Amino acid sequence: MNEFVHYRVENNLALIALNRPPVNALGQGLREALQQALERAAGDTNVAAIILYGSPFSAGADISEFGTSASHAQPSLPYVLNYLTSLSKPTLAAIEGLALGGGLELALACGYRIAAPGARLGLPEINLGLLPGAGGTQRLPRLVGAEAALEFILHGVPLKAERAVALGIVERVAHRVESLLDEACAYAEELISSGAPAQPKAPFEEPEKGLSTDFFTDYLQRHAQRWKGRQAPQRVVAAVQAACELPLEQGLQREAELFVEAEASAESAALRHVFFAEREAGRVPGVTAETQLRTVNKVAVIGAGTMGGGIAMNFANAGIAVTLLEQKGEALDRGLTQIRKNYEISVQRGKLTADQLEQRMALLSGTLDYADLADADLVIEAVFENLQIKQQVFRTLDEVCKPGAILASNTSTLDVDAIAAVTRRPQDVIGLHFFSPANVMRLLEVVRARETSPEVLATTLKLARKIGKIAVVSGVCFGFIGNRMFEPYGREAYRLLLEGASPTQIDQALTEHGLAMGMLAVQDLAGIDIGYLIRESRRQYIAHDPSYCKLGDALYAEGRFGQKTKAGIYRYEGRERVEDPHVIELAKRLAAELGIERRKISDQEIVERCLFSLINEGIQLLDEGIALRSSDIDLVFLNGYGFPAWRGGPMHEAEQMGLDNLLAVINYYRQALGAYGEMWFKPAPMLQRLVDAGKQRIEKI
Repeated sequence: MNEFVHYRVENNLALIALNRPPVNALGQGLREALQQALERAAGDTNVAAIILYGSPFSAGADISEFGTSASHAQPSLPYVLNYLTSLSKPTLAAIEGLALGGGLELALACGYRIAAPGARLGLPEINLGLLPGAGGTQRLPRLVGAEAALEFILHGVPLKAERAVALGIVERVAHRVESLLDEACAYAEELISSGAPAQPKAPFEEPEKGLSTDFFTDYLQRHAQRWKGRQAPQRVVAAVQAACELPLEQGLQREAELFVEAEASAESAALRHVFFAEREAGRVPGVTAETQLRTVNKVAVIGAGTMGGGIAMNFANAGIAVTLLEQKGEALDRGLTQIRKNYEISVQRGKLTADQLEQRMALLSGTLDYADLADADLVIEAVFENLQIKQQVFRTLDEVCKPGAILASNTSTLDVDAIAAVTRRPQDVIGLHFFSPANVMRLLEVVRARETSPEVLATTLKLARKIGKIAVVSGVCFGFIGNRMFEPYGREAYRLLLEGASPTQIDQALTEHGLAMGMLAVQDLAGIDIGYLIRESRRQYIAHDPSYCKLGDALYAEGRFGQKTKAGIYRYEGRERVEDPHVIELAKRLAAELGIERRKISDQEIVERCLFSLINEGIQLLDEGIALRSSDIDLVFLNGYGFPAWRGGPMHEAEQMGLDNLLAVINYYRQALGAYGEMWFKPAPMLQRLVDAGKQRIEKI
């Protein structure tokens, strides 16, 4: 028919193939072609049934259309699907590969469904701050019941075809992927010969049957804390409730209204920003599709502690053999034992089988001898955060590792150029900053040193994807992207304690803004001692401010290192965090010694001073070329520091509030905080340039 759809009739079946590579996204062009094909099949008296198929079936809507006129251009997807359900001939979806979002809604609008083995079906719109907008919230509850539909839509996680059959979304699974279309044709012939209706009777004509009268109210209350600040989950609940209370036609209208609200929301704009940011992060200057990749079949990790063990697990999980090196046998045994315990917890939670545990442990081996690393393709150093120690490790690696091996440092703050300089192969050296716990956290900062080769960079970026990480490239500076920006964030939290805010108030203001943890709770979790040692290495840069993290230094002197010592900024009673009057008194005493006037501080000031300092530093990083783009910075904070995805990241949030407003607030604190403000609240020069140029986006200028 046209390039978007292939149409043919075989025997008495109209076979309509979606043909918009690579994923058959349901953009306006494909929708129009599909509508024409359906009308053609409906009007052909030789056609007794219609089969829709594609390879893959469809990954859903064209996300680039969201927020534009094309999103609702006619024929809209709801229009096409409503037309599909009105046909008098049986319609069958043959699902291969993916049926996600609008793709699954297309399948749900068909009267019948058959899927290939391993096909994945899902409604992931919640991950973009949306809800299914083409009938998913109305047709699915009538197919599987309201509660099952609600859980499926809110989780946003695709199901394999076999599980979809058990749930009732799909009637059959084909024997093989290759035979899917043949089996679909045979299924359609069965429907015709048996006189099956075009649309069978819904299994759950009353989707709410069996639910309590207060089910939806209770459901909202039960999830209120988890959904704080988010509207999309609440819209999903409202839509599914409409499926229970309204006829289908009215329910579809209610769904459409809720979808329009969601699409126009700041929450959805932020989550769509994140979606595209993840795809953009892989575009790195000097790295192209033609860049030669190195083979990585064997990995070595130096250090079997918490970080080293977690790093090793990433590779074992991906089926890559790992050798762990330690100085002492006890430390090595302890590390391997801890890895096994971590896997055993996953088995207990049903995330791994016992066989999978043993398969992964079989990929792990230990050694006390650097000579055993001679055949490693990638070596990751994960020893104590000390430049001299790391340099000595790299001198040894330079001697024992084969030519072409990638030598990586898991440093979180140190100069990767200085580490590379002690080797005769600086082109093979790169920073791979894993975040703790390394086997859980998605972020990987890939630090491109001055002489890191494009081949090494490209190889590590591909490897990051293989082990399930979101990789963000950073240049070399203290702390790279994340920890350099985290420093002013922590500075302001400590300073606000001296000025009169309590630990609980500071952390509560930040968590109310959406952060997973408050800054002071993070300090206790990471270790007050760790922060102190980092400051000790940088005293020459902060000596001009006698108040700089003074409270943290005092806590360190008292041996209050945080959770591990049961006392830090907070006191810990079991798993409970308790505010400690001793810390309040300590803050008062230090403030008096430093001549800092204590006062009542608003939650707004806490959020602005902490987050705007962080954002200002991010703009400076972008100006220096440490970060490639502002969206990369957002990914770092979303995946490494607990920033809420529904706000899109700190840089996106700054753009939403207006760069002129950001500049005005920073300048306000520069004046209002006196000498301290003049010292630390200087706008990044690029921020001033962006505002002067009338720019609305944070981009290099």
